[in-house]
Amino acid sequence: MLENFLTITCQVGVLFILIGVGYIATKAKLIKENGIRVCTDIVLYLATPCVIIKSFMREFEVAMLKQLLISILAAFLLHIFAIVLPMIVFKGKDLARRRVLRFGTAFSNAGFMCLPLQQAILGDIGVFYGATFVAVFNLLVWSYGVLCMSGDKKMLSGKKLILNPGIIGLVIGILVFVLPISLPEVISSPIGHLSALNTPVPMLIIGYYLANSNLLKALKDAGSYLAIFLRLVVIPLVTLGVMVFLKADKELLIATTIVASAPVATMTTMFASKYEQDVELSVNLVALSTLLSIITMPVLVALAQSV
Repeated sequence: MLENFLTITCQVGVLFILIGVGYIATKAKLIKENGIRVCTDIVLYLATPCVIIKSFMREFEVAMLKQLLISILAAFLLHIFAIVLPMIVFKGKDLARRRVLRFGTAFSNAGFMCLPLQQAILGDIGVFYGATFVAVFNLLVWSYGVLCMSGDKKMLSGKKLILNPGIIGLVIGILVFVLPISLPEVISSPIGHLSALNTPVPMLIIGYYLANSNLLKALKDAGSYLAIFLRLVVIPLVTLGVMVFLKADKELLIATTIVASAPVATMTTMFASKYEQDVELSVNLVALSTLLSIITMPVLVALAQSV
């Protein structure tokens, strides 16, 4: 297990070096808010769908289709548990604070941090499984997530649910996987180049948010600690137990654990800003959970590798 821990720590460390570059570049005023918004759109609308499609560019196998269906089921079970748990735990009178704590606990950095780590540890098969989690994440973040942050059912959009990048990428990817066709080089090569952006750019974005956070304030907030403990420890341990019960193969088990153990989603801050909730709390949750995850993620993923 020690060898597994060191391997995971090394991979997570690579990502944190990239985060550090984003942090330093922000402090040096090389990266500004407008640039981060553009980078976020590039990752969400270009890089993430391409990563998903690329992961499905493989020969069709019935056994893998079965595991894919299990991963879809696991993704829904994980997110349902992660949504219900903070609804039970966080019931404070401060509505803006309560919404951020619930959202931050429910949603992990599935796309920004998990896909790069799944790619680094498991290769394309990790992204193959991770793609389903990104799709389910997008489906729920644009439904429950919007409702959670806005508190207004009128904000829900069927169009956003169906036409979000994660769902589009998954649909195209499954078609490429199932149909007896192979994409020509002139199409597959650009997809590969765009998917390569999915590792460095999201880490720079996280570095930007770290540079603009107030960690000292976060360290004094008991609610933040509770939300982060649920996000980084409780949810991944329960998820690991469920995946063992479902008898998932080892790659799927590890890929799922990576998603479950990831820190608070950066979309927590994006949504908090968009719907005028507690933005400072959201930034602190993302920042502190990201820093602490460099300890918790290697332990939990190494545990999954050893099961």
